Amino acid sequence: MTVQASLKKIRTIWVERISREMAAGEGVRTGFAEQLERFYELLEQSVSTGDMAWLDPILYDWGRSPTETNLEQGDYYVSFVLNRMISLTIEIAREQLKPKEAIELLEAVIPLFTHSLGVVIRYEMETRVAHISKELGDVQEKLQILDQNKSKFISVAAHELKTPLTLIEGYTSMMADMVQDSEQVQMKNYLSGVNTGILRLRDIIDDMIDVSLIDNHLLTLNVQPMWTSHLLNLIRNEFKKPIAERRQNLIVHDFEGSDLMIYGDSERLYQALNNVITNAIKYTPDMGTITIGGRLLPGFIEITIRDTGIGISPDEQSFIFDKFGQLGRTDLHSSGKTKFKGGGPGLGLSITRGIIEAHGGTIWVESAGYDEVKLPGSTFHILLPTRTEPTNPVMVKFFGNGEPKKSETETSGEKDTPTNNTSS
Repeated sequence: MTVQASLKKIRTIWVERISREMAAGEGVRTGFAEQLERFYELLEQSVSTGDMAWLDPILYDWGRSPTETNLEQGDYYVSFVLNRMISLTIEIAREQLKPKEAIELLEAVIPLFTHSLGVVIRYEMETRVAHISKELGDVQEKLQILDQNKSKFISVAAHELKTPLTLIEGYTSMMADMVQDSEQVQMKNYLSGVNTGILRLRDIIDDMIDVSLIDNHLLTLNVQPMWTSHLLNLIRNEFKKPIAERRQNLIVHDFEGSDLMIYGDSERLYQALNNVITNAIKYTPDMGTITIGGRLLPGFIEITIRDTGIGISPDEQSFIFDKFGQLGRTDLHSSGKTKFKGGGPGLGLSITRGIIEAHGGTIWVESAGYDEVKLPGSTFHILLPTRTEPTNPVMVKFFGNGEPKKSETETSGEKDTPTNNTSS
């Protein structure tokens, strides 16, 4: 008996056995049996012609047909069915055919089944990758919408809080004027505490507005000539009190490039440095050291802020520059801007990154890890472009292009110098 004849002999049994075992329910079994009949016809064509491509159309349909449930649960249903079909074909051939006929049949169809399994697995994988890519795209779109809504909420909340805060500040100021010349010491202390809270709340609102400006690409820079050394001297004076309260050391080194005049927004850059150093003080225990240094690089000034604090784990070193990024458990944070592990809204380093990047620079952190016992510390690196000429035409007109102007005597001398056109 030929292989084709053997195939015809076991066809009915093959379809019934596989449909009965692999499909549950009469309606499902009928539709599945129709697919098996179609597959068997193409299998016979492939055996007759020796061309495996006959099976490709139905394999394509099967490989692209996983349901949403199959895709979500990670089921590889079609490849499982084909594997089971191979096993059942071997069993049916052993039961229905003579040994020689069974061997000849299996020699002909097993390569076709193997080919079919490879094709189906490839199609299933392509379908699954497309499904996962779509899911990732949907998640990314939702995250973008969520981030936009978060930015809108920050902006609206900040502006809505400003009005009542201004009223509280105004009435507190009037009350303070009323008791200024009186002997109501306790009331003065109360009002002083209220004023401290107002200033802290105003700082938070200003940070919220800055984050909103950065997120919406609306941060504007007031670019003027500036010197890095001046900013660092202001920083040194600004932090004398908190450094003394925490019994820490703040060391500021002069470095090559710190006295170089560059163009930037000194107020915004001071804000950025202030945020980083506040962060260093906050996460450095008492008696610790914060060291500010730097160096001149081709086209950039690098400023480094190194501390002897608790450090930052590698997983959190990029996260801390995101909005609301905070280290450790927030429920264990103490209150205060410079207290050890003090709490806060987690906006400072996000604002710092926005300011530095608006100047065309970058910021990153290096740390051996988080350890409150060994205190590995952290080092923040800030790169600022060494722009020695203003980019704004108005600034060029106001400050010049950095080249010394010639005196009137030199100019008139050049005009009076005769030109010698005599050739030798």
